[in-house]
Amino acid sequence: MTLIEDEVTKNIHEAQEMIDGSSFSFPWSNFSEVMEERTRGHSNKTFLIYYDDDKNERCEFSYKEFNDFVNRTANLLIEDLHVKRGDKVSTILFNHYYTVFIYFACWKIGACVVPINIEEDIDRKKFILENSESRITFCWIDSLKEIEAIKDSLPHLEHIVTVGGISKDNYINYEEEVHKKSPDFISKDSEINDDALIVYTSGTTGPPKGVILSQYNLLIDADGISEWHHFNQEDRLMCILPIHHVNGTIVTLFTPYYMGGSTVLNRKFKSSTFWKKIHTDKVNCVSVVPTILEFLLEANEDISKYSLGHFKWIICGAGPLLVETALNFQERFNIPIMHGYGLSETTCYSCFLPTDLRRDELTYWLSHHKFPSIGIPIKHNDMAIIDEKGNELKELEKGEIVVKGRTVIKGYFKRPDANKDAFKFGWFRTGDEGFYKLDKQKRKFFFITGRIKELIIRGGINISPLEVDDVLKSHPKVRFGMAVPFENRYYGEEIAAYIVPKNGIEITEKDVLEYCKR
Repeated sequence: MTLIEDEVTKNIHEAQEMIDGSSFSFPWSNFSEVMEERTRGHSNKTFLIYYDDDKNERCEFSYKEFNDFVNRTANLLIEDLHVKRGDKVSTILFNHYYTVFIYFACWKIGACVVPINIEEDIDRKKFILENSESRITFCWIDSLKEIEAIKDSLPHLEHIVTVGGISKDNYINYEEEVHKKSPDFISKDSEINDDALIVYTSGTTGPPKGVILSQYNLLIDADGISEWHHFNQEDRLMCILPIHHVNGTIVTLFTPYYMGGSTVLNRKFKSSTFWKKIHTDKVNCVSVVPTILEFLLEANEDISKYSLGHFKWIICGAGPLLVETALNFQERFNIPIMHGYGLSETTCYSCFLPTDLRRDELTYWLSHHKFPSIGIPIKHNDMAIIDEKGNELKELEKGEIVVKGRTVIKGYFKRPDANKDAFKFGWFRTGDEGFYKLDKQKRKFFFITGRIKELIIRGGINISPLEVDDVLKSHPKVRFGMAVPFENRYYGEEIAAYIVPKNGIEITEKDVLEYCKR
């Protein structure tokens, strides 16, 4: 190992530690023990409700029924597919109870899930399958042809298992075979630090990077999220986000299981059924991205016909939330927004707005600083703002947001170069620019002002495109606006904007320029 590799390893280990040096352990040695405990304690209680609105389908599974299907799937993985601890199992599926069975079965035997967005183009699917060294892939029947076309170029891929539809020659069909397996399973020799997920990031500055999350990472973030939001076994969450992303998987699927609660899994989000399900299934919380809030505002459903007294709040993150959107949503629906922030590299959420804020305080932190605050670090996380030399900055000083703690990953899969860039000064570098502001209790409320690598440098001045976006979107005639840089011989970079006007409204370049000059 070289000196550089030693330094990177040291930085990764330090980034996984808390500032105060404290440790935290669970009473289980692996995820199989978690499932055994939950099944014993909540055998007949509903864990999973599933909706496919397009098919008018609704079904539910108790903890016992869910565990039986997971055990059958685990036995299929071991007996027919010869999956071993540490093997990579990819899924080219959508939100479905079969997908959840496969995830949990892999974790039960110590295998690692590689979720792939079924809507990704074939080149990206091929890259992930090859880079992850997936031995098995569970493929929805509609995607089989494109995977067949590339399978010969994937040396690690041994089996394609079809899901949905009728069986195909030479392929194991999941539905047909899983029912033949025993619902009993003898726990294998897996450990809580085994890899659980490899999630591939967008790769905007190069090829996608595989983020390695352990069983411990998943459990630790679920512990932090559930404690922050006061979730317990009586709570029911609803999952409307895709579970090939950490937000859908961790917040509204894994966390409910961890706390002994329940979840409502949707094939996909539909604004026309959103509030009705919260009413009918007594949902206590939903995790969304800002776009979902826009869709719900646009649908503008009268929710007074529903009984929503049990509903706590909406968790929102994973994208820029506009002040206007946050205020309009809270005013229209009288539902609090608990804004937060995190990355796949920190398992999921690292911070949230405090849940003990009065409504006027919540409105203040959502609206009085150009951008809504992303809140303060939750349990198992530490955060800071640093300069390019690793020095921690003071209140209101802009720098890079960094995170450390138990939710931080062990590194990127087969990417030592990415590890070197991301882990420095004993922190994980998020690549996001921001600052913090203290409240009366001296708590640090963090804010994001843009991406470090996306800053537009005009004549030596750093300009956050997010700040320009915020101004553009506040124009009364603009539905969507986005700032982009282009080369300029005098300033190095100059700013241009893409504008989508509101329906039926005309807007000129002069209108936009004069508005931005104010």
